[in-house]
Amino acid sequence: MPGEAIAEVSATTDVERIEAPITSKAYLMCAFAAFGGIYFGYDSGYINGVKGMPYFIHQQTGKPYPPAGASKADSAYFALESWRDSLITSILSAGTFFGAIIAGDLADFIGRRLTIIAGCTVFMVGVILQTASAGLGLLVAGRLIAGFGVGFVSAIIILYMSECSPKKIRGAVVSGYQFAITIGLLLAACVDYATQDRMDTGSYRIPIAIQMLWALILGGGIAFLPESPRYFVKRGKLDQAAKSLARLRGQPIGSDFVQHELAEIVANHEYELQVVPQGSYFSSWANCFKGSLWKPSSNLRRTILGTSMQMMQQWTGVNFIFYFGTTFFQQLGTINNPFLISLITTLVNVCSTPISFWTIERFGRRPLLIWGALGMLICEFLVAIMGTADGENPATVKAMIAFICIYIFFFASTWGPGAWVVIGEIFPLPIRSRGVGLSTSSNWLWNCIITVITPYLVGEDKGNLKAKVFFLWGALCTACFVYAYLLVPETKGLSLEQVDKMLEETTPRNSSRWVPHTTFAAELGLTEKGTLAPEIVEEVERKGSVV
Repeated sequence: MPGEAIAEVSATTDVERIEAPITSKAYLMCAFAAFGGIYFGYDSGYINGVKGMPYFIHQQTGKPYPPAGASKADSAYFALESWRDSLITSILSAGTFFGAIIAGDLADFIGRRLTIIAGCTVFMVGVILQTASAGLGLLVAGRLIAGFGVGFVSAIIILYMSECSPKKIRGAVVSGYQFAITIGLLLAACVDYATQDRMDTGSYRIPIAIQMLWALILGGGIAFLPESPRYFVKRGKLDQAAKSLARLRGQPIGSDFVQHELAEIVANHEYELQVVPQGSYFSSWANCFKGSLWKPSSNLRRTILGTSMQMMQQWTGVNFIFYFGTTFFQQLGTINNPFLISLITTLVNVCSTPISFWTIERFGRRPLLIWGALGMLICEFLVAIMGTADGENPATVKAMIAFICIYIFFFASTWGPGAWVVIGEIFPLPIRSRGVGLSTSSNWLWNCIITVITPYLVGEDKGNLKAKVFFLWGALCTACFVYAYLLVPETKGLSLEQVDKMLEETTPRNSSRWVPHTTFAAELGLTEKGTLAPEIVEEVERKGSVV
């Protein structure tokens, strides 16, 4: 049911006054949601080290421990089989794929916050099962269930932050999510490093069980934050939307800033509903795929952009390092401590990501994605060439590791945060939760595909490509470079409603030159008192009551 009806909403024709000035309270409230990245990153990262732990390998395979001074062949034999490695790693991504799609519906039915809390609860059930496991079956079941929880959170955290953050810092706040992912990866690497030599179940149970702490912090903390005002507008509860917006912006509910921003959200929502009317549950999903493929503002084009953006992020190949880095460095044969090298690459990831907080708002999303892809493809081809030509030389291997670190720097400061920022900005409110859910599920689908096939590409009992696998990642990064140049629009400094207008009036390659020139409230109609036309308010409240 809708909330208490609002008699009138003050509006403006000034494109600079549709949002309140940024306050420290607003920044901190939005930034806390980025903590969800630690939860996501840790869960993705801990399995990399666990799969290389002697006790875990012995428990899962029954293979005897190699004796001291074992030959390279004996040491290579003492490892998880490719099929087992693939299953353990990829099953999480299978769960997250479906979890992200389901989350798109839940976020519209029960709200953004409750969906995140539900995700944390499901995740903890999966963690308990993984911690209790002593064999393959329960471990896989636990990772599948935990994957559903991660899917909920990874999709809706991006949606929540994008809808709540002020436009001038939205890119930096959402980039904070990627930074939190890297912190999670680093924490996982540190815990794995600390428990790797334990010869009991604590070697893998400790890294697994720690994950529950991140879920408790996120789920408990998000309960005290306000719901997204755009969710309330979508449900026709404009009184609650005003209260939520006032809390987020640190302004009184009657403030012109709160009223003007609410008016713009309401007017934009009504405009989008006029373009693509809502209908039944199934037609609301079909709306994600309506419109012309050649029109940048169509729902179909936006859905393709969001899903392909997340596909391309996986195509960069960076998760090869974070999921399979330890075993890859072991295969090189000239590295004494592959766990330490994996820890170093993770540290590079952490230290590089904060650069994007400034660059994504200073230079924009589009330049970062273009130049980031160029930097990555150069590094990947260099690693492939060096490893293929002289991969047995310790000096060459050191150079390869150096370029892998530079490659991670380019990813962490560009495509890592940039892809998440863009998918949170490009969808109109009527399909936003489902659009972000579909985009996130695309990320996890391709994550799953890559984690399934990679052991067969580099496993010594299968393809054994070694450094040659970087030719594949380099070729895919070349595709990312072309894709970013041709299809990614510039959304820097625009409200989510202004992004809609920009996509209607320009093309991706010219989007950086577009500037706002009117408001949706002005286009749909203002009264002589400077308020949004009452019939618009009534229509949004009426339509929201049947969502």
